Amino acid sequence: MLWTGWMRLPRPLRRRWDAALLSPVIFTVVVTSLAFATPRKISFSRLLTAAPALAAATWPLLPTILLGGVCVLIMIGLSLVYPDLGTWFTVGAIAAVTAAAAYACRVRIQREQAFVQLRLVADAAEKVVLRPLPRRVGSVEVESMYLAAAAQAHIGGDFYEALATPYGVRLILGDVRGKGLPAVGAAAAVVNCFREAAYDEPSLEGIARRLDASSTRHSCTFPTDDSLEQFITVVLAEFPHQGGHVKLLNCGHPPPLLLHHGKVLVLDPTAASPGLNLAALLGPCYTTDTITCAPGDQLLFYTDGVIESRNPTGEYFSLQDWMRRQNAAGPKALLDRLYRDLLQHSGGGLDDDVAALAVRLSEEPTAS
Repeated sequence: MLWTGWMRLPRPLRRRWDAALLSPVIFTVVVTSLAFATPRKISFSRLLTAAPALAAATWPLLPTILLGGVCVLIMIGLSLVYPDLGTWFTVGAIAAVTAAAAYACRVRIQREQAFVQLRLVADAAEKVVLRPLPRRVGSVEVESMYLAAAAQAHIGGDFYEALATPYGVRLILGDVRGKGLPAVGAAAAVVNCFREAAYDEPSLEGIARRLDASSTRHSCTFPTDDSLEQFITVVLAEFPHQGGHVKLLNCGHPPPLLLHHGKVLVLDPTAASPGLNLAALLGPCYTTDTITCAPGDQLLFYTDGVIESRNPTGEYFSLQDWMRRQNAAGPKALLDRLYRDLLQHSGGGLDDDVAALAVRLSEEPTAS
């Protein structure tokens, strides 16, 4: 598992990791050479006590202990060259440091194993909440992108899903207010509810009501410190089998963009719909808009992490201007460019999770 993780590292990081693994050996060889080549009064040999401690940072337990034994043998060899070197004092120090290094090494390995288990759990959670989407779902081509803002995180509060249903291709993209495990749990509850409701409900309004009820139950079952302020924004879309239009229901989410014959249209809702977990406060009034579209048109669904990404000078990423500069490339090429330009704009650092779906209407409907 650790080897697999090493293989996934970029080449510069692999080289640094190799150097870290070899550093105890290099250190021991250099100190030994100096100890034999310099006069006795310099006492380079005392630096050998640091070799096991250095090995404990990256090596397994047994090699760390063996390196301590090698350092003891080196000191015995030095005592034959310099009888008055004070060998046994240094040997005792090496033995004590080796014992402490072995304990530290064991603790480090246990923590690494626990970290690997947590990563496996995160991978499993990612497959549940953000399972890979097929390139083609029914009559549309779909491509997804996800970037977690938290270091070492795989998933966060953004989520998406696309399904081929009896009513057409239905998709959802949403954003949970907040971060961390509570946001992941809320996202999982909404996604799992959508996977059931998308097949059962004949309208997007019915799906939105089911999602709101599921989100509310989840908030009551797993309350957090800011439960009263926790809400979820989502946008629902339906691409009917006959084609020619798309239905949208926007619950407080950033409006999708439509690339139609080289022009970019912002698909703002005609009437505001409440975000999930807010229907009891604002009323369960949901509005579905029908947008005319043609084969070859592309829609871009995104979370607010895209438009709120800022460069070092504080300037926001202008998604509409960026979209106007794109050509009629497919969904994958579109999101590849968005990924590259977004990271370049933000300098490689993100303040919020980023999720996006690019959808292109095919010339002819196809079975999923």
